[in-house]
Amino acid sequence: MKIGIVSDSHGNTGALDAMLAHPAADGVSCWLFAGDIAGDGEYLSMVTRQTVIRVAGNNDWPYSSLQDVEIAEIEGHRIFLTHGHLFGVSFSTAALQEAARAEGADLAVYGHTHVADCSPGEITVLNPGSIARPRDSTRGSFLIVSLMPDQQPECRLIRLSGAKGC
Repeated sequence: MKIGIVSDSHGNTGALDAMLAHPAADGVSCWLFAGDIAGDGEYLSMVTRQTVIRVAGNNDWPYSSLQDVEIAEIEGHRIFLTHGHLFGVSFSTAALQEAARAEGADLAVYGHTHVADCSPGEITVLNPGSIARPRDSTRGSFLIVSLMPDQQPECRLIRLSGAKGC
């Protein structure tokens, strides 16, 4: 199954539209939205008519119905999804990995840093960077992940053309 992972759109639905127009987004069955701004996850669900699993970020305080962590089971993989700010990801992903391990997850997905991360291991750690406000490039980014039972995930970081998610 092909899933998409996006984070930190900060109200820039134009960046989400550019992401969806990218050929890599074709065939995505499900999206994970790692927070900041939660309403953009609703927008993504509306325009794609697909499942969007989303969590609250540090800027999503008005969305009290959203959880800080969601656990998703997709294609035999257990995914720990969070924004990351509550796990100190700006300094290290150790606490994030430990929390994912405690939940029996083999993938830990986060956002918050606006810096992409694809680190395979016992727990594969994934951060799509920011689709709208990247700190590691002048171009927004998202992840495409292929999941198959009993296989390591295949991850592709996709950078949008143009500047700052445009």
